[in-house]
Amino acid sequence: MMARWGLRIATGLVLAFIYIPILVTIIYAFNPNRVATWPPDGISLQWFAAAAENRGLREAFSSSILAALGATAVALVLGTLASFAVARFRFFGRETVSFIVLLPIALPGIVTGIALNASFSTLDLSFGMLTIIVGHATFCIVLVYNNALARLRRSARSLEEASMDLGADALQTFRRITFPQLRTALVAGGLLAFALSFDEIIVTTFTAGGVKTLPIWIFQNYRLANQAPIVNVAAVIAIALSVIPVYIAQRLSGVEAATTR
Repeated sequence: MMARWGLRIATGLVLAFIYIPILVTIIYAFNPNRVATWPPDGISLQWFAAAAENRGLREAFSSSILAALGATAVALVLGTLASFAVARFRFFGRETVSFIVLLPIALPGIVTGIALNASFSTLDLSFGMLTIIVGHATFCIVLVYNNALARLRRSARSLEEASMDLGADALQTFRRITFPQLRTALVAGGLLAFALSFDEIIVTTFTAGGVKTLPIWIFQNYRLANQAPIVNVAAVIAIALSVIPVYIAQRLSGVEAATTR
């Protein structure tokens, strides 16, 4: 009994340590005062209106959305293809390929950023949105690959074989048998990739050039006293656009797992 209560208390303290600062940031976004005071004097949406009128914030937000969508699209294509290669075929070096695909998510972001910066400079590529998308795609692929590979390994090959035995070609089999089984895994992987790309800052710093994404804008403005309330609003936006995709992906994975069982 004591161990159970000790575990509950420890879990509560950890969750409080993680989420109370986030909650405070959200509360400050509704604080009517420009200077952070506790407790807030009231609730106001004035800083949300000010954020909507801030051109730099709007451009940073648009850049983050574009980069996340581009990286997610690249990750969906390459991650799915890699998962099919590893799950459906046996070849020399298959495990090595899997390790190489998974490696970028394990490397420190600063190492990945430096490596990408050096590579783009060597290739004489102009730093901008394209390099951001490529940089983000290197680690977003992992999320799609993991989800798709796990689903393919749980899917019965017999259904695909039966489809082809009945006269369906490879494209028809993929469209009617394989893709419906893989669909929720791809959606979940894509949502996680979008969330990871949207709030990424370390790799972005090395690959952005003159482009400002939302995390970079927040980093550059959070020390400016006159920008603090708008930075809090930007943080709330970043939290929402990171948490919502992760929540939806978790729900999709949970529903699919229950259906599989």
